Amino acid sequence: MAQISQLIPTLNPVYAERLKLRRQSANSAVWDLLDQVYDPELPGLTIWDLGILQNVQKTKNGWKIDITPTYSGCPAVDAIEQDVKKVLTSANLSNVEVKVVLSPAWSTEMMSPAGKAHLKSIQIAPPDEQDIVECPVCDSQETQLISQFGSTACKALYQCKSCLEAFDYFKHF
Repeated sequence: MAQISQLIPTLNPVYAERLKLRRQSANSAVWDLLDQVYDPELPGLTIWDLGILQNVQKTKNGWKIDITPTYSGCPAVDAIEQDVKKVLTSANLSNVEVKVVLSPAWSTEMMSPAGKAHLKSIQIAPPDEQDIVECPVCDSQETQLISQFGSTACKALYQCKSCLEAFDYFKHF
């Protein structure tokens, strides 16, 4: 009897919980508006796909948006906060409070599959739970660490031994 060795793709449980919260929210239109907010350090990557956007709540006087930075002191947080307020106020939503939440701490498990695919499309190796760093250019696993820090503190600099390209690896946290 032949064995079928297909893997059934599953979502990371941490991301799945975030997705469930979003899908069950009574504020889905606001979540959708926030898909216009991008991380300023990663072109084209939304704060949802990066895992920064945690919650959207209607308050008595307005809106509370919870975001979790990729690491404490991340310089992009202020720009993201301004962009969130700009998008929501331009949609006539007022009294927007952006709250930076540090618990639970952000992890790469909060990232969406689309976010990881986007990283690869801009030639950044997406995080891997086993830290197997695959070249985003040629898909080779023959890579070497050049520096623990790449273009930002959350990335490391690698080089592919096959195609010789240098690239950032988004560290697994």
